[in-house]
Amino acid sequence: MTETPHPLYATHADTLTRALTAISERGYWSAYPESPSPRVYGETAAAEGRAAFEAYLDGDFPLDQPGTGDRIATEASPFGVTLGVRYPHARVDELVTAASAALPAWRDAGPQARAGVCLEILSRLHKRIFELANAVQYTSGQAFVMAFQAGGAHAFDRALEAIAYAYAEMTRHPATARWEKPAGKGDPLRMTKTFHVVPRGLALVIGCNTFPTWNSYPGLFASLVTGNPVLVKPHPRAVLPLAITVQVAREVLAEAGFDPNLVLLAAESPGEKLASDLALHPAVKIVDFTGSTEYGDWLEQHARQASVYTEKAGLNTVVIDSTDDFAGMCRNLGFTLVLYSGQMCTTSQNILIPADGIATDQGHKSFDEVAAGIAGAVGKLTADPARAVELTGAIVNDGVLERLDEAAKLGDVVLESRPLPHPAHPDAVVRTPTIVKLDADATATYGREWFGPVSFVIATGSTAQSLEILRTTVGRKGALTAAVYSTDEAVLDAAEAAAIEVGVHLSCNLTGGVFVNQSAAYSDFHASGANPAANAALTDGAYVANRFRVVQSRRHTA
Repeated sequence: MTETPHPLYATHADTLTRALTAISERGYWSAYPESPSPRVYGETAAAEGRAAFEAYLDGDFPLDQPGTGDRIATEASPFGVTLGVRYPHARVDELVTAASAALPAWRDAGPQARAGVCLEILSRLHKRIFELANAVQYTSGQAFVMAFQAGGAHAFDRALEAIAYAYAEMTRHPATARWEKPAGKGDPLRMTKTFHVVPRGLALVIGCNTFPTWNSYPGLFASLVTGNPVLVKPHPRAVLPLAITVQVAREVLAEAGFDPNLVLLAAESPGEKLASDLALHPAVKIVDFTGSTEYGDWLEQHARQASVYTEKAGLNTVVIDSTDDFAGMCRNLGFTLVLYSGQMCTTSQNILIPADGIATDQGHKSFDEVAAGIAGAVGKLTADPARAVELTGAIVNDGVLERLDEAAKLGDVVLESRPLPHPAHPDAVVRTPTIVKLDADATATYGREWFGPVSFVIATGSTAQSLEILRTTVGRKGALTAAVYSTDEAVLDAAEAAAIEVGVHLSCNLTGGVFVNQSAAYSDFHASGANPAANAALTDGAYVANRFRVVQSRRHTA
């Protein structure tokens, strides 16, 4: 079938072309400005976005989809703000039936039309970035600027990146081909062959509480652009950002002449286990999940009918051997530990330092001096509560608080966690990071993940032992990030070899404005799929190519 170009493809073709260039060049590029400045978005954008967010509170979310008779409200803001938004609550069979009926026309529209519609969805979401940022902030506990950047601009970039990879894979081959084979003295054998991009089936996106858009958008848009209807199952405590996303997607799909049931919100009531019921449904052929290792492993083991893409948990590790910028190293690591109170899947947990200290530009530093330098940087960033909360945000759930209390009992506390008052939200739950000193043999402690603002400085026998600990712990439990500090090229090479061996992305000697727990779309891969922390990478060809298949037909031709 010859694809008929859709008007939305022409509208956004330049953006798609630039994204395709970006993923091939791997340099810096962003399609969406990350600064919430009025000079960028206009003088009234912030106030209008805030008002749009507040209009949802204590009301029925405006979403017309199958199963809208029953409404549920499950969100509790880490900032202590009452949300009370009520969402449509559909049954599994209603969702599956509606989405399945929408698939054929979307499949037949072809890659260009689907790409154009998906890019228009992103464009509409971008226009509502302040509204979306408020929704991310008050459901996840992120500070506003982080919610605007990670939950808005960077999430859009990751979505566009997934669309670009998917479009490249779908159009790698021609839609049609004329095949001619010589047949001796007779006429050649001639055939016309048509290659159809065929979606796998229904896709399920299981959202997380901490990064409801950033972690959901890649899978959502990768599945949608490859022809698969998407069921969006938010975390019960972070529904609003994805409800807004579904609302916008349905609006664009309908305007473009497609069934809006290609994207459906699957909000769940407490204890319902809707994610599991959907994940095991025979019609669901793709599952994207970000969250706990336990549930990610369960999905991989039990959702056998689906291609399952998981980002779980790991032991993000820093190896400190030496540095020519001790103050910069401490500042960089301090910011890494403070940002969003360590509630990032990329935040460093285990900091490995030789027990006899390291060489620095300030002379030899003992183990305790290195630990104190990092703790001091954290302390400086969190000294003023009014400024600190714009970095730390709020604590997303009680499990984080429990881990903070437990960690303080496991070793010498180098830096004690403390509560901070939030000047705008007196009921916000805010905690500063804790740093605990351990010996290298305390593997039972640092060998498991401590999600939240908990980090360990671990005294090792040597840098060689530090690298061996990285190999064994990351090889066993996985990691999304690793970092090394050294002035010795041999050590940097050895760290890179270890990182390659266990499949973890490595950053070397970060002392300025680039941090190990942040990644840039189009350039940095997020996770590798090469260790137990994740079975997929954001974003590469493998992340998108298995979301569709190519089915050919061939006919004789004269």
